[in-house]
Amino acid sequence: MELKTILLPEAVRASVKVKSKKRLLQDISDHAAMLIGVPSDQIFRALMDREILGPTGVGKGVAIPHARLPELTTVFGLFLSLDTPVEYDSIDRKPVDLVFTLLAPKGAGAEHLKALARVSRMLRNEAVCTKLRSTHENAALYAVLTEEVAERAA
Repeated sequence: MELKTILLPEAVRASVKVKSKKRLLQDISDHAAMLIGVPSDQIFRALMDREILGPTGVGKGVAIPHARLPELTTVFGLFLSLDTPVEYDSIDRKPVDLVFTLLAPKGAGAEHLKALARVSRMLRNEAVCTKLRSTHENAALYAVLTEEVAERAA
């Protein structure tokens, strides 16, 4: 799965300033609402409900919040790099500064899992995370996120 199929350039934001996990998830919800036309409060509630099941902070400063929304017909991704890391209840107890959000249709079992696995694999790559942390422009972040797939396929 290529990230270009689920990640639009306008869904990538660099140097986002937030002070808490809750504010981060609200910011993600607000931005996603503008791009996919689902109400922000509905996205926020779905993300928070998923966090109750277990935090989506996967360690090493990375979080992959995800939720299912009945209004969607395809998986949609958003990526944020944070200006300052925030506490996130991650598995390693370290704050988060790289956040890739996945929103999927209610019935998108395999598609959602493939996207989650792809994003997780990419963000476990230390070289990719280093590039993402040193990049402070939206277009440059998008290039890093989408070039990694091309390199792997070659």
